Amino acid sequence: MHTQVTKPKRDTRDTRGPATAYDQTVLVLQGGGALGSYQGGAYERLQAHGIEPDWVAGVSIGAINAAIIAGNPPEQRAAKLKSFWTQITAAFPSDSFSDLNPWLKAGFRQWSGYMSAINGVPGFFRPAAVSPFFAPWSMPSETSFYDISPLRETLIRHVDFDRLNTGDIRLSVGAVNVLTGNSVYFDTHTTTIAPEHIMASGALPPGFPAVMIDGEPYWDGGVVSNTPLTYVLHEAPAGLDGDTLVFQMDLFSARGEMPKTLDEVYGRVKDITYSSRTRLNTDAFLERYRLRQAIRAMYDHLPPEAREDPAIARCYARAAHFRVSIVHLINSESGDHGQSKDYEFSRVTMNEHWAAGGADAERAMTHRVWREPPPEKDGIRVYDFKHMSAD
Repeated sequence: MHTQVTKPKRDTRDTRGPATAYDQTVLVLQGGGALGSYQGGAYERLQAHGIEPDWVAGVSIGAINAAIIAGNPPEQRAAKLKSFWTQITAAFPSDSFSDLNPWLKAGFRQWSGYMSAINGVPGFFRPAAVSPFFAPWSMPSETSFYDISPLRETLIRHVDFDRLNTGDIRLSVGAVNVLTGNSVYFDTHTTTIAPEHIMASGALPPGFPAVMIDGEPYWDGGVVSNTPLTYVLHEAPAGLDGDTLVFQMDLFSARGEMPKTLDEVYGRVKDITYSSRTRLNTDAFLERYRLRQAIRAMYDHLPPEAREDPAIARCYARAAHFRVSIVHLINSESGDHGQSKDYEFSRVTMNEHWAAGGADAERAMTHRVWREPPPEKDGIRVYDFKHMSAD
């Protein structure tokens, strides 16, 4: 499965609408279980404005959404995302919470999450044949509470893996090697992606079992890092290629209010645990960028004969030649959804998250400041338009 592959580079500068000032557009999709429909709604609105990615990187549920985007032609991507989320969510007599008071909403969400935990989610996971609760945890037995084999068939129905591996969009999905504890990215630049790679990215223990790939067990990438931003900015082979526009779609918000109930305490802990540390990633990128700027400035002052030195040439190849804009979309609407937010799979809640993602993406589209790369002296800029007026 780790076959080396070579992907042709495409020129899409004239087909990406507001992103035409950039050499490539990247979607970065965080993990977050049932919250993931937020990313579907956000992508739907971005596509409506003419934005299509050259590269999609995801972890956990973000990896599933990423595979659906990369594994379908543009005209089918939003519909396939909605089909997936409709299949794995449970219908409710009403399609809106608008008539329910906050207490009833909270009660419904807790009940819905409880039902998902007891019965599983159609097309996604089901209870293990023998529950670990019925065996001493210190003895060999089942190593997870659920069986995720239904997800494989759902992926095959929603993703064209031939297209995913031979198409125009680069796909990267994060997992963790159980034996080494190291983060691993399966990337179509180096690996032929199968359903198991996507399932491994979402195999969060102890709920889900490890997924075996080439004889090695893998768990959910969120065990180490819940966002692929670090991989995109720093680690990916043949990574950033020219001026880059990143849409980072996060399902947990680092910022939030003081919890008032125990349920909200558990929900807030999840927000803090799984939210992205975007500032740490961008600061590290900026440090490297400025070092590369210094390399280029030094190179410009060297005499011609010194520039011919192979060591100098290799150093200059690391100089800064590109800039990055990050449009940060954060699902802050889930702050009042309590601790079951990531496993509450009701259709009504899914539609809420989908609409929230669409609204945040639409808000970002009303701004123009991100449509040009930042000044060369800055190197990188992050935009969060949640509380900003349109420019």
